[in-house]
Amino acid sequence: MFLTNSESIISDFHAFVGDESYPCVAARAAMSRQHIPCLVAGHMGCPADDGRILDFLRDFVKNFRKADTALHSAAIIFTGPELQTEESFDRILWNRLQALSDLDAQTFRYDQRVSADPTQPTFSFSLAEEAFFIIGLHPASSRRARQFKYPAIVFNPHVQFQHLRESNRYEKMKNIVRRRDILYSGSINPMLKDFGEASEAYQYSGRQYDSSWSCPFKVAHEEPQDHSTPE
Repeated sequence: MFLTNSESIISDFHAFVGDESYPCVAARAAMSRQHIPCLVAGHMGCPADDGRILDFLRDFVKNFRKADTALHSAAIIFTGPELQTEESFDRILWNRLQALSDLDAQTFRYDQRVSADPTQPTFSFSLAEEAFFIIGLHPASSRRARQFKYPAIVFNPHVQFQHLRESNRYEKMKNIVRRRDILYSGSINPMLKDFGEASEAYQYSGRQYDSSWSCPFKVAHEEPQDHSTPE
């Protein structure tokens, strides 16, 4: 059957995450339930699709909040650029997240259940007043689990992790994923930390930072008053 370019790209993403050896069992479970809607956008460094991306993610948030099942994510897959280094992806990822956040601030407040300060251990990215843990994918990543053929940003609702903790499933799932990642990638991701131990900003792009790195992200939203763990 003939596929459009967007359909082909999404099909490639489904195959990447759905591979039985892929270490993130949560992502594979969400994919099997068709809980990872995807949007294909143009050049990741260009703001032309930002409005469309925000509309897509806001619709995702509305649907996610009404869902009675766990494990949902949303993926934005970009057709370009052809990235050659982790540093290039890191720079373009934070530029895109900054632009989306600045647009979001015109309509929404920051999710008050997390910190808007990327230096804080309770930081999480927020759109439509919903906190997200971000996963960046691109072909130049040093982590095999992030080596997708196109640059992509996966938005994972932060509250899901809290629900897993409350149901005593988080630690088991985390340990399974980390064991599978060692088999898949040859080592554990050195940037991995649990929420509240260190800022999750260090994990978004997949790049291994040194102690001199400073997150460039700054919010334009109203200052949140409550930084409690999401419920």
